[in-house]
Amino acid sequence: MDKISCVARETSRREGKSPPASCDYEGSAYRTEFWDAGRDYEDMAERIALRALLPPTGDRLVEIGAGFGRLADEYAGYCQVILLDPARSMLEQAQARLGHDPRFVFVAASVYDLPLVTAACDTVVTVRMLHHLADVPRALDEIARVARPGGAYVLEYANKRHLKAIARYALRWQAHDPFSREPYEFEELNFDFHPAYMTAALHEAGFRVEARRAVSFFRLGLLKRTIPVRLLARVDGWLQRPLAPLAVTPSMFLRARSAHPGPATLARHLFRCRECRREGTLQPGDESLALRCTACGARWSARDGIHDFREPLQ
Repeated sequence: MDKISCVARETSRREGKSPPASCDYEGSAYRTEFWDAGRDYEDMAERIALRALLPPTGDRLVEIGAGFGRLADEYAGYCQVILLDPARSMLEQAQARLGHDPRFVFVAASVYDLPLVTAACDTVVTVRMLHHLADVPRALDEIARVARPGGAYVLEYANKRHLKAIARYALRWQAHDPFSREPYEFEELNFDFHPAYMTAALHEAGFRVEARRAVSFFRLGLLKRTIPVRLLARVDGWLQRPLAPLAVTPSMFLRARSAHPGPATLARHLFRCRECRREGTLQPGDESLALRCTACGARWSARDGIHDFREPLQ
């Protein structure tokens, strides 16, 4: 499978709820062992799809699961870009790549409990992130909350109904049914999803799908070794839209719109307190590198330019 192992972590229990285990690449060599190890074709093909679906301009965009900022250069049309990831080490790599561009805000947090105010962003992006979620509906509810009414959500998901899976199932080389709608966990916190499942989950969260792209038609080692990857990616781009209805590639990209009622304007504030969930209450604390909630008193680190909302300061 096209993957690298991540680390499963238990998130803290709050308000009597037990969130699903989270998955991150803290301290891993994700960039060098995965993306720098012969995946230029996948990177190019995914960028083609992202460019086709991403609204070109806006005031504020958040990429959730941004990692080391691989796709950050695709967001040049946005005034402010929030790169959010559960792994601080990934965000440090993103900082090193992007320098001191003031448009970028780096946030360490979980998608299940986003520290952003309601209607914070024009556009939300998740690429190669949803397949690590044990509770997609819960994450989509949070994503829908931070997208403004009418805002865009551009997402990628791992498709369980791709051609190789169908062939293996037909030949009885695999037991799981690629046509069943429930998510398939092929490794701990690594899931494939049926297209109908994702469409229904988005609809339930208040999104309406308006465009699709099928991506990575040629994700085969032999092809990538024998055919120039730029040519493969170019042909992939030609096929992405016309063959999207078939949904038989290992990766699917969608653009959805928030159908939630309300004004299509951004919230004035950016962050909300993760501890009490009140909005507009975070102010600079007693320490210059911390945010303090005026409602509950919780303090949140902003050390070295990374806002850390994973656990409050003691």
